[in-house]
Amino acid sequence: MLSTDFVTGSPNWLDLGSPDTAASAGFYGAVFGWDLQSAGPDAGGYGFFLQDGKSVAALGPLTEEGASPAWTVYFQTPDADATVKAAEQAGGAVRVAPTDVNDAGRLACLTDPGGAEFALWQPAAVKGLERVCEPDTLLWVELHTADPAAAGAFYHALFGWGTEEKEFSVGTYTLISLAGESGDDAPFGGIAPAPGGGEAAEPSRWIPYFLVTDTDATLARVQEAGGSVVAPAADVPDVGRIAWAADQFGAVFGVLKPLPRAA
Repeated sequence: MLSTDFVTGSPNWLDLGSPDTAASAGFYGAVFGWDLQSAGPDAGGYGFFLQDGKSVAALGPLTEEGASPAWTVYFQTPDADATVKAAEQAGGAVRVAPTDVNDAGRLACLTDPGGAEFALWQPAAVKGLERVCEPDTLLWVELHTADPAAAGAFYHALFGWGTEEKEFSVGTYTLISLAGESGDDAPFGGIAPAPGGGEAAEPSRWIPYFLVTDTDATLARVQEAGGSVVAPAADVPDVGRIAWAADQFGAVFGVLKPLPRAA
């Protein structure tokens, strides 16, 4: 499961690219109760979503040409330059070459061979998110792709992730865990086959899931704030009550009320 004890391959940062950061701050404040704190006058409009003063995500304006509003998941690396080279050798593409973010750390933005965008964070002063796996914070990350096996091999080459296929009521799902970790608590995310085909195929993408205490009430707040329901709330055996939503600009995210953990 996710934690803030970040190691190589951990999801350690999450940010939203928005065409209107003030409007996005209002939306996520209404849905999750987050506050927004500017990263400073030299940060280009970037800021941190906070819960009780702890960072839970971040927000910035769209900076890449042709970019659409979306959440981006960052994974920890001890050497962004080396991981970028590994990604290129494994068939990935570099959208933003490794660059230092003042004294905070070093980042790079990549696209995997299936077309899903993600990013790297090599921490320095900013180690990563300060709160996860609590109500209204990041709980899980999920990759939807046309070829889960190929995706698993690509990310294993970058981070050493382990994979395990598991059958759920909705079909085969690939659990992903950090290198060397095993057991029921090891997975921090999953890989699922993208539904549809041809022009109707869902794009390959990483989706963040936020832990909520009431999935249906959260969806109601999403709609009241101008967002939409992408996949209605449904109960998944052995998992919990899950749904997909989109903010007012179309950035997709998941919400999940997990089932109580067995004693």
